[in-house]
Amino acid sequence: MSNELLGKYASEVFAGLVSAVGEVEISAAPAAGFAPSEDVLVRMERELKRALEKPASERRWVMVIDLRRCIGCHACTIACVAENKLPPGVVYRPVMTEEIGTYPNVTMKFLPRPCMQCEKSPCTEVCPVNATYHNEEEIVVVDYEQCIGCRACMAACPYGARTFDFGYNYAEQLPVFDGAIIGGETAAGYEHASQEYGEAWKREGRHESPVGNVRKCHFCLHRIKDGILPACTTTCIGRATYFGDANDPESLVAELISKPNVVRLKEELGTEPRVYYIV
Repeated sequence: MSNELLGKYASEVFAGLVSAVGEVEISAAPAAGFAPSEDVLVRMERELKRALEKPASERRWVMVIDLRRCIGCHACTIACVAENKLPPGVVYRPVMTEEIGTYPNVTMKFLPRPCMQCEKSPCTEVCPVNATYHNEEEIVVVDYEQCIGCRACMAACPYGARTFDFGYNYAEQLPVFDGAIIGGETAAGYEHASQEYGEAWKREGRHESPVGNVRKCHFCLHRIKDGILPACTTTCIGRATYFGDANDPESLVAELISKPNVVRLKEELGTEPRVYYIV
């Protein structure tokens, strides 16, 4: 990536995330490869179902985010919170925002940052109880029943993609109603269960919930297994997020990551992230 382009998409906030690559020729528009009348979601859904017909070992799930299309609406962040019933303080897909330039030539740049799903993940190597690991889909997951909340994985993650569940609840600030105290210790009973890793995780108790554990993006595994795209992908207003099987040479994501104007964050660390950015 040229210094000019790096400065454009990676100023003080982003520079530590994006590694410099060789000079590339930037195309003027996103890659095509599909009929103009067909929404990319239709194509990706079809390709997702085709990928599910193969053994898990033959699939390679990747996400591609087009920074040229991202408008910083945070719809993906909200969709993720709603889909996974995330509590206060737990975010799987934040959108980093940076102001570029000086007045009057000022613009905003945005960088959605889910878990990178590294193939050589530092987080899994440091967990003392093997609570975070690569599942059969090679997606990095967390075993809430095994996690001891030491947060070593948070320190090891070079992308800051993990957050800790301190047990906060949105119902905590609700007032007393009809003599019943809804907030406080009883608040967890009013929270929706999180449908993650094939379980309905309620927020009551320490060892039967994600409370006291590290949490992270998992590419909406529960949706993928049912042939449904991740919530962030389907909700993106600008159609800036793409998901699919990179091992399928005919897939949209395989086509996109083959372009010269695609980078991964901190590639120099050798983590082999599965999230790609079009710049």
